[in-house]
Amino acid sequence: MIVKEKMGRKFFVGGNWKCNGTTAEVKKIVTALNEAEVPSEDIVEVVVSPPFVFLTLVKSLLRSDFHVAAQNCWVRRGGAFTGEVSAEMLVNLGIPWVIIGHSERRLILNESSGFVGDKVAYALSQGLKVIACVGETLEQRESGSTVAVVSAQTKAIADKVSSWENIVLAYEPVWAIGTGKVASPAQAQEVHFELRKWLHDNVGAEVAASTRIIYGGSVNGANCKELATQPDVDGFLVGGASLKPEFIDIIKSATVKKND
Repeated sequence: MIVKEKMGRKFFVGGNWKCNGTTAEVKKIVTALNEAEVPSEDIVEVVVSPPFVFLTLVKSLLRSDFHVAAQNCWVRRGGAFTGEVSAEMLVNLGIPWVIIGHSERRLILNESSGFVGDKVAYALSQGLKVIACVGETLEQRESGSTVAVVSAQTKAIADKVSSWENIVLAYEPVWAIGTGKVASPAQAQEVHFELRKWLHDNVGAEVAASTRIIYGGSVNGANCKELATQPDVDGFLVGGASLKPEFIDIIKSATVKKND
């Protein structure tokens, strides 16, 4: 039963380009992705997330088996919200995915867990699929409150949504993002296991078994295979390495699951 449940979760690799790129650089990255030999769609789901200004360009050039995500969207319908982009606009552009609750937005822009939960719910209501991010700071990890923090962040989402079918949960320890520090495979597995257990106990066994929980935090070509072997790690949300050729190696780490 456990093997069957695991096989039911297709490996997911997201590339978060963050606030990077020029038109020329973006075209170069997309060309490299289009030319890459990677496992088929039935083995791995690949989503790349360029800045808003490049979404339509990337969508128009990108291979059809890869998809595009926005890095954020507004919490409700559009209107007098200067500088924001609504879920409706993303749907109108044919963008299927959005990242919500990334730690950089939580910490730098002070997005609360409640606000993130509202954003996730609204994006889902408009037909978007959501990569919802959770994760603890170094201080929280060192004080032993990792599980409490990520559980509370997950609860804030669970309180607002009625279905998890179109949610991928991304665990991104803040202390490992862009620092070169990586959660060890055992550390990642421990938190992913606790998140899945939380879903099982608070949302339901079916949601826990089917929801993909991906890891983000200095994932690169050198560490991805070992991380991918962990039973509750269902893929990656990749930052800096998604702008480099090694992103292809990270996508290929999906085959580790197939061979389990």
